[in-house]
Amino acid sequence: MTEPTVTRRTITGLVGVYNADGTLRGELAYWVGKRLGRAHCALCDITHGSVKERPDWQRCRDGLAVPFGTYHRDDQPDSTRDLTAGQLPAVVALTGDGPLLLLGPSELESCGASPERLVEELERAAERRRLDWA
Repeated sequence: MTEPTVTRRTITGLVGVYNADGTLRGELAYWVGKRLGRAHCALCDITHGSVKERPDWQRCRDGLAVPFGTYHRDDQPDSTRDLTAGQLPAVVALTGDGPLLLLGPSELESCGASPERLVEELERAAERRRLDWA
């Protein structure tokens, strides 16, 4: 008797979706809200300092096997909007079979604002879902 073949999907890209709007007004509202303790986005904490992208995040992102793009909740593609269902922030894997939710708010929060821990979480999530990297 032969073993059943397990088909593994391949990740061709990653999409991170911030829990903030991308308009100037949205960015300003998030910045002020964060300082007042009224707004929070774990993915923002991982990728950005107070104003611009963190250099340690850029190094981690550039070391990934696939591109990692980011969107805000108001400008994300419909395919990720359907998957995240308002549970943001999130990271979605793009595969030949369609997008797949990899990390949600609690997993991103568990990274403790560390880009290195985000990469570790991505690798664990891919393995749990039997995904290969392109």
